[in-house]
Formats: sequence, structure tokens, C-alpha cells
Amino acid sequence: MSLFVVHYTYSDDTAARDEHRPAHREFLGGLGQEGTALLTGPYAEVEEAPDAAMLILRGESAADLAELLREDPFQQQGLVEQVAIREWTPVLGAWFDGALADQL
Repeated sequence: MSLFVVHYTYSDDTAARDEHRPAHREFLGGLGQEGTALLTGPYAEVEEAPDAAMLILRGESAADLAELLREDPFQQQGLVEQVAIREWTPVLGAWFDGALADQL
């Protein structure tokens, strides 16, 4: 399995995101329990950029993860405007040597 970084760019519909956030987090929590999601979370708000989030996932391919993420309630509700998935190869850092060493 490989690691992938997923970048979500969200729609401006913050009310709908607030409404569907519990289901979105439940979905991602399930991916965490099965070992697919290693880290997920939103970026801090920046006035000149759309709201966005990063997910670090483990999977066989970017295509497989794209298909899996289509089940995310945020995607099903049209709240994710852009998804970018890139394979990632960490080589240095505390997580590489420590907390996530057995996951990488």
C-alpha cells in the first residue's frame, strides 16, 4: 500500500457543510478505523482562499481512493468542489520515525 495526500477544496455553502459535517466525520472516522485514513482535517481559514482540507490516506492507487471518497457525504452533497490526490513518499520527520513508523 502507498500513502496519498488528498486536498479537498470546499464549496462556499458553509451552512450545508455544518449540516453534513457529522456524517462527513463519521465517514472519515470509519476510514480511520479500517486503517485507510491516517490523518484528516481542515486547513485554517485564509481570507483570500477557499475553505479546504487535507487527508493523508493509505491505499492501492489514487483511482481507488477517488472512488472510495465519492462515498463521502460532503462529496455526495456537492460540498467538495475539487479533489486532488497525489501519492506521497515521506522520508524524514518525527512521524516517520515515531508515531506513524509502523503505518508507513
